[in-house]
Order: sequence, then C-alpha cells, then structure tokens
Amino acid sequence: MTVELTDRTEMADSSELSLDALFELLERMPVPEGYKAEIVEGTVHMSPQRDAHWEIIRRIVRALEDRFGMDVKVKSDVRIDFPGHKNGFAPDVAKLRDAASPGEDGRWRYQDIEFVAEVISRGTGQNDYGPKLRTYAAAGVPVYLIADPYVGRCHLCTQPKGTAYRTELTVDFGTPVDLTATPLAMTLPTAGFPRDRGAPARPAAPAEYREG
Repeated sequence: MTVELTDRTEMADSSELSLDALFELLERMPVPEGYKAEIVEGTVHMSPQRDAHWEIIRRIVRALEDRFGMDVKVKSDVRIDFPGHKNGFAPDVAKLRDAASPGEDGRWRYQDIEFVAEVISRGTGQNDYGPKLRTYAAAGVPVYLIADPYVGRCHLCTQPKGTAYRTELTVDFGTPVDLTATPLAMTLPTAGFPRDRGAPARPAAPAEYREG
C-alpha cells in the first residue's frame, strides 16, 4: 500500500519547506528498500514496487529501446519537477527528446518529456488518475499512459489542453497500444503485461478525475 508521510513532514513545518528541502528531509528518513518516493502537491508518498508493477515497467522500457535504440533517453524513478504546488514526481517511465540535457540544477526538465507511463500500485490510483494526470497535461506532456494491472487495462491520454487531455483511449492488456500518431510513432505491445490479482486499494477511471 502507499505510505503517506504527511504527518512526519508536517512536524518539520512542511508548508514552509521548499521542494528541495522536502526531498532532503526525505533522504534522511528510513525509506524501506523496494519503495519509491515522490512528492505530489506537497505530500510525500511512498509505494512498494510489486512484481507485476516492475514487469510492466521493464516491458515498456524494452519496447522503447527496440524502437529508438539503447541510447534512447529513458528514465525510471528519477526525480523530475513539474509545474504546480510542490510536484516532485518520479515517473515509472519517462522518455525525453533526443536533444534533452539536464538543467543547471542537474535534473531533467519536464519540458523535454515526450512520453510518461505510470503503472498503478496499490493505493496510487488517486494520484495517477488525478493530480498527476492534471499536472502532466498542464506541463504539456504529449503522451501519458496509465497501465493498471489490477483491472488489466491501459489508458492512453493524448492532446493535452489546460489541465486535461482531450483524447483518451482504453485498451485491455493483450491489445497493442497505437502510438503511431504521437511523437513516439510506434505501437506498444501489451500481450506480456502481467495482471496483479490483488484487489486495488481504490478503483479509479480517468473520467472520474478529469477536468475541463
């Protein structure tokens, strides 16, 4: 399940801390091995990486490498700051444009992202379908893919406008995701995406959290 460290960060007056200070505080905390941590709208979230979660990430990265080569700029669980209130995300998969380079702070820039994929972990659906979707749209990320191993479906969001995506497509695992009309110009196979038989902490669907 997702562990929210809201109480612990508030003890250090998190409302006054910068995003960098929050991450420095997080680095001093005993984060369990196998967990990823990120900050969504000022709240620290930690979520475990289950087998199905990692297998889907691995297959997405492999498909990108098959399409663009081993030198493709693909990042996983790497901090990237986004617009909005204290949004320091660590996307499961983020593909950057070929000419991308780190900023002066040494971190990758959200403006260079061409594709983001998030794989639902137990308890993260509210973030991935809600504030993260809105933030990715506001940041102009052209393609946002949500892979949900609990229901066995992928949700493809394209054409960002404001804080929403104008186009959404849902496909079952096993059906290729058509990305040929996006900057990736490829088809993503999902036949090998595993299901997670555990019950999701909270069911969600993109339309429930979409604005606009």
